[in-house]
Amino acid sequence: MNDAELIAALKRRGLTNAVSVLLDVIGPLGVLGAQLLWIAQPTAGLFGGREIVAGLARTLEQPDGVERLRALLDEDA
Repeated sequence: MNDAELIAALKRRGLTNAVSVLLDVIGPLGVLGAQLLWIAQPTAGLFGGREIVAGLARTLEQPDGVERLRALLDEDA
């Protein structure tokens, strides 16, 4: 799942505000925040969100991931 697909999935589920808050909390932690998401991924799978959590974790592992996600979230806001 690329970043655009990830944002589209978040918007379909109405989770853009929640992800924005999540980025505020774990964004500064960078790769550590991504690792926390990898740990949470199996639990998210119980609610059908495994791919979304995995996509967020992959993006947060990249140096410009937080800024890119913020830009995509704010694009249509």
